[in-house]
Amino acid sequence: MEILILFLLFYNLWQKVLTSKELISLGKSTLIRMPRRGLILHTRTHWLLLGLALLCSLILFLYLLECAPQTDGNASLPGIIGENYGKEYYQALLQEQEEHYQTRATSLKRQIAQLKQELQEMSEKMRSLQERKNVGANGISYQGNKEQAPSDLLEFLHSQIDKAEVSIGAKLPSEYGVIPFESFTLMKVFQLEMGLTRHPEEKPVRKDKRDELVEVIEAGLEVINNPDEDDEQEDEDGPLGEKLIFNENDFIEGYYRTEKDKGTQYELFFKKADLMEYRHVTLFRPFGPLMKVKSEMIDITRSIINIIVPLAERTEAFAQFMQNFRDVCIHQDKRIHLTVVYFGKEGLSKVKSILESVARLAPCTCEVYGCWRLWAHIFSALLSERKELSPSESNFHNYTLVSLNEEFNRGRGLNVGARAWDKGEVLMFFCDVDIYFSAEFLNSCRLNAEPGKKVFYPVVFSLYNPAIVYANLDVPPPVEQQLVHKKDSGFWRDFGFGMTCQYQSDFLTIGGFDMEVKGWGGEDVHLYRKYLHSDLIVIRTPVPGLFHLWHEKRCADELTPEQYRMCIQSKAMNEASHSHLGMLVFREEIETHLHKQAYRTNSEAVG
Repeated sequence: MEILILFLLFYNLWQKVLTSKELISLGKSTLIRMPRRGLILHTRTHWLLLGLALLCSLILFLYLLECAPQTDGNASLPGIIGENYGKEYYQALLQEQEEHYQTRATSLKRQIAQLKQELQEMSEKMRSLQERKNVGANGISYQGNKEQAPSDLLEFLHSQIDKAEVSIGAKLPSEYGVIPFESFTLMKVFQLEMGLTRHPEEKPVRKDKRDELVEVIEAGLEVINNPDEDDEQEDEDGPLGEKLIFNENDFIEGYYRTEKDKGTQYELFFKKADLMEYRHVTLFRPFGPLMKVKSEMIDITRSIINIIVPLAERTEAFAQFMQNFRDVCIHQDKRIHLTVVYFGKEGLSKVKSILESVARLAPCTCEVYGCWRLWAHIFSALLSERKELSPSESNFHNYTLVSLNEEFNRGRGLNVGARAWDKGEVLMFFCDVDIYFSAEFLNSCRLNAEPGKKVFYPVVFSLYNPAIVYANLDVPPPVEQQLVHKKDSGFWRDFGFGMTCQYQSDFLTIGGFDMEVKGWGGEDVHLYRKYLHSDLIVIRTPVPGLFHLWHEKRCADELTPEQYRMCIQSKAMNEASHSHLGMLVFREEIETHLHKQAYRTNSEAVG
């Protein structure tokens, strides 16, 4: 290419030289006529111009050699002739570089995708190993299914636990939105929804229900006996230093409920007879295998319950309540404080006498003195207000009597009783004078209430009118013999929310009872709704150790229409079962039938 450029330059220069020669020839013909002296001057000018032209050509040649771009053999020449080819070259060069960078970017993206895939595979392998490790403790394959579930299925099952009301409460619009638990022991189930064929207390007759509860208990035992590293429990040794192993006989009670779009939640409690601590296991069946939620140890040995009872008159019912309190709280549990909030002045002195009498009888049990002796002392104090007791009997001081000279208001009484405790955090049991409870219930109260997290709303089993239930007997049996879960003896009081276990801090934080509610009923529903609207978990379940004793109700005319309706509804449901009420309704028809049968029998005998 350089040779071609030089050829073109010399060609242009030669054209100029020829032009100069022509001019010189023309000048010679003219100069012939000029004088001799101008000839030398014109000759020198000619050679000077020629030298300058050669010098300029040389300088231009050197400049082109120095500044010309370096190109390969296929490149087009710059200039007028190769201008179009040079533009295409540069466009091709840019396109080539762009394709190179695109290829590099594609390669990097592919490498990143491969690294992500490898990382995901490693994460799935780690998750698979973790799930396989937890299979034995979680009860995921109790039916012999050893296949590992896909990772997406496991993620779905875990998401079901997160969506269910297991770890945090759900805000509900009303009391009808709560899903209650049903309780069970090793042999019996206590259920709310009875229908026409089910009973409030029954053995699990259906095989699927029986197998389900057996599987759940076995899963809970597996979790306790083979704990994970993240379980909140410490290994304990037996009396001989051996590993402590729990079995089905150590199962105390359990609760379960099903959220139909998520799964079934199980709360299980275990306890060794010679240990004070309980073992609590939470399981969840998200429409599939059981999955462990948590396993923890609960120590309730120092958990004091403040039983708060609002009262107005009804001293005889209070005497019966104190008999149960003495047997269960003073002699068995021994971690109870009693707060009685009394309205009015009439009967106050009798209530004080009953409290002092039961307190001084604290060391005595029915097995030693007989329950008739206790009743004799109580009613003796009630009638004569005298206390003639043995000097060796010690006093029970864990009670508080608060007197309010005003009209009875249950919510007001419970509010005052809750605030009367000033010794720090305490678990409270809001109770009525017509309630009979067992020592097992007090432990259930401790196990199902947790400050800042859970409140316990047990469903009471309400007894019918003993005069109707035991109409075939001359005298109804003692109260202790009436405490049975039968269709004709009572029902689960699922519309009542007055009996509850909750911590004082939660009660004060939620705002307590509504003081605008007067008279009978309503205040407990308002408090219940407050908890439903909060983030606390409401444990709602029937419990076998909590009974409401029958007493005649009087619905006052001063009640609001809503309160009066609730009172009449409660009164009607408290009297008797459907079958017993039917017998009363059709009593005349039954008696007529019996008379006809007797007349026919006599006629046949005479004939």
